[in-house]
Amino acid sequence: MPPLTEEETKVVFEKLANYIGRNITFLIDNKEDPHVFRLQKDRVYYVSEKIAKFATSVSRQNLMSLGVCFGKFTKTGNFRLHITALSYLAQYAKYKVWIKQNGEMPFLYGNHVLKAHIGKMSDDIPEHAGVVVYSMHDIPLGFGVSAKSTTEARGLQPNSIVAFRQSDVGEYLREEDTLFS
Repeated sequence: MPPLTEEETKVVFEKLANYIGRNITFLIDNKEDPHVFRLQKDRVYYVSEKIAKFATSVSRQNLMSLGVCFGKFTKTGNFRLHITALSYLAQYAKYKVWIKQNGEMPFLYGNHVLKAHIGKMSDDIPEHAGVVVYSMHDIPLGFGVSAKSTTEARGLQPNSIVAFRQSDVGEYLREEDTLFS
């Protein structure tokens, strides 16, 4: 599995920075267990450096995946995060939105987050920033992009969209045939 090129690394880090900001350093600069990003076909994997070295003994055709799939590159060269990266995004997230129990199922079925479903949210969320969506029990459910800033969201109608859904844990069921292929 080859390492990412400079351009690919830039695209991946820009996308991650939208969600976790400067906390990207925690993903890379772990002295006890260093991790690296590797590319297999069009997918980007986050894997322990030690395991990545072992994987060099397996041919590319026989290697299906390695580590955690963070996302994939589209045909146009953009990077799209996968739901499989949620545990890392949730761990280092800058901006968070908690949704009430009555809003969990609509979100998990692929709908955006509405104002009526918001239980609480971070105070300083700017517009179009990456947010991680949690249940009120602090369970990460997915991630998306804020439609409005925190101050603008306070004055919205209950049926207004506060965050656009990018991915949710319901995708494990809805897209199980294509998620890892």
